[in-house]
Amino acid sequence: METWLAKARQEIDEATSGMTAEDWRRAPEGKWTASHILEHLSLTFSGTAKMLEKRLAVETPEGVRRRSLKELVMQMALFMREEIPEGRQAPAGVVPTGIDGEEALRRIREYLSVMGTRIEQAEKLWGSSGAIAVHPILGPLTAERWRKFHFIHTRHHMRQVRERRGVAV
Repeated sequence: METWLAKARQEIDEATSGMTAEDWRRAPEGKWTASHILEHLSLTFSGTAKMLEKRLAVETPEGVRRRSLKELVMQMALFMREEIPEGRQAPAGVVPTGIDGEEALRRIREYLSVMGTRIEQAEKLWGSSGAIAVHPILGPLTAERWRKFHFIHTRHHMRQVRERRGVAV
């Protein structure tokens, strides 16, 4: 069976296949370009990978705690609907700075792979039933929930990339 991260990679490959230099730069007024979107995703993937790398270095899911009621409700909404709400502002650490589209695509593929490896390592070390790390908005997540979150987030943004290209969504 295909994993959530393999599906995310497929979404990226399908949405970006054959993109032109113009496609990478096209965006509605005040919105991110396709290059910005991919850079944002690469930053989220690398951020998750770095966070897990730190936790793996000390061999503890340090900082993992129980979910708050708000986090529980947000997780239920996200994972049941499998949709990211429109209009949410990206946290400062994952706002794109404006790298080239091809470079963004290279980074996103690299960081997706590294993140997948870190999630797998954390799951082997701490098991699949408990949280392995805390998402800044959703709270504590299991390895599988981290994978699914990144798939849902990727699919959300790849729809935007397709819209900017004028490809049917």
